[in-house]
Amino acid sequence: MVDLLEVSGLTKRFGGLVAVNNVSFSVREKEILSVIGPNGAGKSTLFKLISSFLRPTSGEVRLKGERISNLAPHIAARKGVVRTFQETTIFKNMSVRDNVIIAHHLRSRANLFGFFLGTVAAKADEAAFGQSADDILALLGLASLAGETARNLPHGHLRALGIAIGLATNPSILLLDEPFAGMNHDETMRMVSMVRRLRDLGLTILLVEHDMPAVMKISDRVVVLNFGQKIAEGTPPEIQANDKVIDAYLGSEDEAIGL
Repeated sequence: MVDLLEVSGLTKRFGGLVAVNNVSFSVREKEILSVIGPNGAGKSTLFKLISSFLRPTSGEVRLKGERISNLAPHIAARKGVVRTFQETTIFKNMSVRDNVIIAHHLRSRANLFGFFLGTVAAKADEAAFGQSADDILALLGLASLAGETARNLPHGHLRALGIAIGLATNPSILLLDEPFAGMNHDETMRMVSMVRRLRDLGLTILLVEHDMPAVMKISDRVVVLNFGQKIAEGTPPEIQANDKVIDAYLGSEDEAIGL
């Protein structure tokens, strides 16, 4: 498989604190790569660096060979690096369908003035975005909830709506921030199946997650951080057998790393 995203020597310092220290890895096309590590390992900072919400102290991120480090987040998103958030991007008082339609704005040909005046381009965008929203909701099993107010959704469906909003931007790579957080077992397994389905349809996925059984079930490869440094990279079985990873998770082979 071809490398889609390349992280090279990425470092982020906050004063005297080195949150991410010379981290390098690549994400291949059409794979699920998970980033794991104990609390405080630097996972969230790394995610913010990759999605351009933070600027690196040194190092770079490249998408399809093009450097995207130091771009504004919305520019990085336009180029295809799209990050989902834990419900913060959802308009709770709007319908599920309208949330997804609004998320298409990065793909709009018409400007805001055009939408106000109802120009031909704006009307064409509205029709295309509505159809696309319906297709995305059907893909994620949310079609029956299209008219539901978002605030009424249970937790699992809210997380699925967050993914739908990400898909509306037509990403090259989708960054999922703890997609299984707060879910029970059944909800987690449904979300695992959903993310796998997206990968099978050709989407590349990078995720940060604390649920190790889910990570080991869903990932093609795993990168492990500890104290800001990469300590391991490999397939789930390789990671589960890695002594450095076992030591990082309190030195025991237990459920913390899916064993």
